[in-house]
Amino acid sequence: MDKKLLTPGPLTTSMTTKEAMLHDWGSRDKKFIDLNSSIRESLVKLIDGEDNYQCVPMQGSGTFAVESMVSSLTSKDSKILILINGAYGQRMKKMCTYLNRDFIEYEVAEHEVHELSKIEELIDTNDLTHIFAVYCETTSGILNPIEEIADLAESKKISLFIDAMSAFGALPLSAKKITFDAVAASSNKCLEGVPGVGFILVKNDVIQNAKGNSHSLSLDLYDQWQAMEKNKQWRFTPPTHVLAAFNQAIKEHEKEGGVQGRHARYKKNCEIICAGMKELGFEQLLPDNLQAPIIITFKQPNDSSFNFDKFYNALSEKDFLIYPGKLTVAETFRIGCIGNLNENDMHDTIGAVKEVIQELALEIN
Repeated sequence: MDKKLLTPGPLTTSMTTKEAMLHDWGSRDKKFIDLNSSIRESLVKLIDGEDNYQCVPMQGSGTFAVESMVSSLTSKDSKILILINGAYGQRMKKMCTYLNRDFIEYEVAEHEVHELSKIEELIDTNDLTHIFAVYCETTSGILNPIEEIADLAESKKISLFIDAMSAFGALPLSAKKITFDAVAASSNKCLEGVPGVGFILVKNDVIQNAKGNSHSLSLDLYDQWQAMEKNKQWRFTPPTHVLAAFNQAIKEHEKEGGVQGRHARYKKNCEIICAGMKELGFEQLLPDNLQAPIIITFKQPNDSSFNFDKFYNALSEKDFLIYPGKLTVAETFRIGCIGNLNENDMHDTIGAVKEVIQELALEIN
């Protein structure tokens, strides 16, 4: 029996999603080409972007998709404002350094969101072309005010790129309600596929004008898009089994009620974990108004005998896998509430944590 993955990805997947990988696919065969087209169309529909967006999938993890977006859709003349409150904002900064893109950064602590007035001040005092923002920063699980950021970017006529890795499919993101030029996400987060493919949803005019920007053949989003427009095929060997699983996962996402249905289940999972851990004496890092129902960060207890590795291993032996912390502001650990998990799994998780506390003789309060 598989362990329950209470992590930000890879995640627990449904048996039917796993079973979709049991067959081999010819990458030039019509059935696979149709499957690939169906995935692209479904993802565009999830942002209400049928009229003016393209979906371009990219092999690799979510980071590959984000770097493809950054390198292919900005030019050497771009000047970028990067909003940072965690590791994934820092990663976009690192990408821009590698790519020799001109940028400034606005960094706040990992448990804080950016002040819109400060963002506006930076826009007004710098000749900016782009803003890069993370929707849900996986480092802490914080929910960034993406709608307000988008509204500000639109009013200033600046291009907005969104890293929606831990948000896409469970948190609302409609092109009819907010303006953005591109968003990157992946198969193995809230859409509950398996790792191995990311994707970028990009406005038609932005991708059409992206020729020659990329530093890399493999990550050239324009070249990938051109190939798929020409013959519906990938330029290089596609992750066929991953895409078959992704196609099945998208069908299950739709059956659950799309973004609203997925959000409702994750929200309930989050509430159970937060309430249960609080009852056991653990302190949540974020206030409820900043906590996205994706992954929850808890402060490590003050008990000097608490050792995260021992705590982790004891839970692992009970078939529950959590995640280490990634903060600089405090010693923490994280528990995810996404993936193919339900209320019973969350209650079982709390029960397992309670048992581990007793077995390790921990003083939490």
